[in-house]
Amino acid sequence: AGMDPATTSKSNHCLDAAKACNLNDNCKRLRSGYISTCNRELSATEPCSRRKCHKALRQFFDRVPGEFTFRLLFCSCRDPACAERRRQTIVPSCSYEDKEKPNCLDLRGACRADHLCRSRLADFHTNCQATFQSLTNCPGDNFQACLGSYAGLIGFDITPNYVDASTTSITISPWCSCKGSGNMEEECEKFLRDFTENPCLRNAIQAFGNGTDVNLAPKIPNPAATALPKVEKSPVLPDDVNDSNTAYDTSVISTCSSLQEQGLKPNQSKEQSLCYSQAQLTTDVMPDQKTFMDPKAGSSRQRDSRILLLIPILIPALGL
Repeated sequence: AGMDPATTSKSNHCLDAAKACNLNDNCKRLRSGYISTCNRELSATEPCSRRKCHKALRQFFDRVPGEFTFRLLFCSCRDPACAERRRQTIVPSCSYEDKEKPNCLDLRGACRADHLCRSRLADFHTNCQATFQSLTNCPGDNFQACLGSYAGLIGFDITPNYVDASTTSITISPWCSCKGSGNMEEECEKFLRDFTENPCLRNAIQAFGNGTDVNLAPKIPNPAATALPKVEKSPVLPDDVNDSNTAYDTSVISTCSSLQEQGLKPNQSKEQSLCYSQAQLTTDVMPDQKTFMDPKAGSSRQRDSRILLLIPILIPALGL
């Protein structure tokens, strides 16, 4: 009673996401694991093991389906309490923040030195590269690929996160700055803007939170590529669920079909003898149905009948 309706569970999508995770054994176990690791104080001067925290985060985002992880990372918020919960998803005091902000180019260099981080960063630049040739500013209008690439960066020194608990604007950034870049400042600023001023990433996060990304997919999908699973919205959960934050012989057909689809003729091989037409199969399998007549075969039969008629005439003439 007396509470702001905006702070209730029904409108706090980030709280709903946490509850949904708690109802899945795998999600709950791995989430509780990284929360515990990232909050474990080592000493008065070392609040946590950043390395172990990052490893636990990578395991969570690699092993838990996007149905749960995306909801935790990209839930929509209408009030600061919800937005702060979203910002705290990755326990930023250990995994994200540090005493001082390093230079962004140094952070990028460290990422490129690690083969896995380098691959994840390349995926992010590919899938979240802002383009004005699509309605959503994302390559191929594929929000899912961008969000997946973003999640793939979490658990490295270059981990991105929300910079504040604002509900009016979404700003994402790694924990770094471009101070002290010297003559590389322009390049540093450009790298940082790939996160802080990226319309593709911002639109993808907002569309997921609003539920408007469901029908968006690549306009021209590559049949060789594996399609990303669509994230299904889980129903709103009851309010009495605990939040763990508080506790911290068809090969022949295939061959013929593929040859026909490509408009190619089979080679002089066994494929040729196997690729019959439908009419030929009908005649051979069901002789009573005379639905097919090969002109060449017909002329051959007429020629044979003429020869048979001439045999009685030729025999006396030859004196046989």
